[in-house]
Amino acid sequence: MLTRKQNELLRFIHERLKEAGVPPSFDEMKDALDLRSKSGIHRLIIALEERGFIRRLPNRARALEVLKLPESSTPLGTGRGKFEPSVIDGNLGKVRKPVQPAEADNDNVIIPVMGRIAAGTPISAIQSQSHTISVSPDFLSGGEHFALEIRGDSMIDAGIFDNDTVIIKRQQTADSGDIVVALIDDEEATLKRLRKRGGSIALEAANEAYEPRILSADRVQIQGKLVSLLRRY
Repeated sequence: MLTRKQNELLRFIHERLKEAGVPPSFDEMKDALDLRSKSGIHRLIIALEERGFIRRLPNRARALEVLKLPESSTPLGTGRGKFEPSVIDGNLGKVRKPVQPAEADNDNVIIPVMGRIAAGTPISAIQSQSHTISVSPDFLSGGEHFALEIRGDSMIDAGIFDNDTVIIKRQQTADSGDIVVALIDDEEATLKRLRKRGGSIALEAANEAYEPRILSADRVQIQGKLVSLLRRY
């Protein structure tokens, strides 16, 4: 799932590449999305790149390549009209049949699964419940919890892999070194390790391929803290 702005930027880049063969400039992207600064475009580009929708080509100015579109849209290369993004249930555009709630067995606890998360995943992905799972109390701490399905490789060195399910304790504070769900600029959520640096916050990936993001503290809201992980083989 993409935010509205991420969808708009991806569509704008895709259409410009189809029409002109070259990607738009950052100024053109800023004007098209009615943003006040190019820093907002830079954050959207990073989010789309980390989600695998675009790629920045090395040693070429302004060089962007659209790798894919949301799964519910017309695939690349079909030539069947304009790309119209579709966002459904915070689940990366996939139309899903209603999922029956999990049934608690023995002393297990039912918690909601609130979509998928990766670098750049929007806040709506942790607001729309897709289904529920039954979890042993041993995987939980005190308080309210929710689960998220992981997409991507930005936290692999912390043992968190693509398609894992993480259990998050809902809270608004965290200590430096905790792995958290952080909301950036009221627009995008990401699972990263939190580091406090005076008045700044560093959100660190656990993968050397990704640079840490350094943000002023007022731009970051903690949504929850990682407490456990589930994996299917």
